[in-house]
This record gives sequence, C-alpha cells and structure tokens, in this order.
Amino acid sequence: MKIIHEDQYLIVLDKPAGLPVLPDGWEKDSPYLVKMLEEQYGKIFIVHRLDKITSGVMVFARDAETHRALNMQFEKHEAEKIYHAIVEGNPKWEEKVAKHPLRVNVGHKHRTVVDNRNGKPSETRFKLLEQYQAQAWIEASPMTGRTHQIRVHASALGHPLLGDVLYGASETNLIARPALHAYSLTIELNGTRATFTAPYPDDFQKALANLKRHI
Repeated sequence: MKIIHEDQYLIVLDKPAGLPVLPDGWEKDSPYLVKMLEEQYGKIFIVHRLDKITSGVMVFARDAETHRALNMQFEKHEAEKIYHAIVEGNPKWEEKVAKHPLRVNVGHKHRTVVDNRNGKPSETRFKLLEQYQAQAWIEASPMTGRTHQIRVHASALGHPLLGDVLYGASETNLIARPALHAYSLTIELNGTRATFTAPYPDDFQKALANLKRHI
C-alpha cells in the first residue's frame, strides 16, 4: 500500500491487488485496507470501492464533510475514473460504449450478470490502446459504478479480461488475476481539479511486456 497524497481532509493511495477494502466474507481475520488505514490514521470514510483483485488509485475521506463532498462528486459523475486492462481477443473497434443493464450478486459465486429486464442502467466507455496477437491493452472509463462493471461489460463485448475466469476468460500463465488496474482518478479539491495516478504493478507490467515481445 503506497500513499499517493494525504492531507487533513483525505488520503489517496495505490491499493495492491489481493487486498480487500473491507473484511472478506470467507476470511474475516485476514488483513483488509480499512483496518490498516484506521490503525495508522484513525477514523476514515469509504468513498468508493475496488474489487479485491484490482490494483490502483483509491480515495478515502478523513472527516464527514469531505466524505459528503466526495460522495456528491461520484454520484454526479464529476469524479473521473480511468482503468487500464488487458483483454482477450482482437477488438474490431477503436472506441466502444457498453450499455448492458447489470444485476449484481447473482448465484453462489456472487457474479454480476447482464439482465435486460431487471438490470440497472450501466455504462462503460472503452478505448483500444494497443493490439497484440490474441490480446489487447485497453482503457475503460465507467460512467456508473456497478459491482464488477468493467469485467462484465468487457466480457459481454466478447473480450473478457485476461485471467478473469469468473467472466469467461481462459486460464493463462501471463497473470494470476484479472488484468485490471485503476490507473487514474480525477476529483475536485478546493475548487481545483486534481488527477492522481498509480503506476502499473509488477504483474501487470510483466504481462504487457510479454505481449509486446510477440507483436
């Protein structure tokens, strides 16, 4: 866990993959991010979530007023989240908007599914960054905040995230988790837009490097 920015109002950090934000339902005694932060900083407030498997930028508020202000930015879609991912296959598009309605927490695996009748409106904007032989490096900007949204929308477009076997990807030796990284977050601080970025973790970098060698 690397702190990117901290002040009296908020903490911005680079979350490592594999660390849950809240207690894991199956491993309640295992380390989790909020506990680690509160041991160091005292009471903090959750503004948004990242999956356990996802690395990258997160922001936490340190007081109730900042929490309300940041929540408003996320609810009004004024906070800009950009993710980078590696997906299977060869997208036929340079840019694509996925608007499949999503229903969360389905079945014993708690998957999110496309549900045109009962799903909630959801939108993710994708951009192709680089194409490899059988994979692609993409950017994803979620306009809504459904659980597993990017993972499900990518799969629904026929390009599941590399390593994301829960959503239809093949087994791979390139990376041991779904290849998804929260690359940047833009929020308003004291009337000014500020962007925070997190570098790729080693596993994501190595997967990209291996793919680039075989272009």
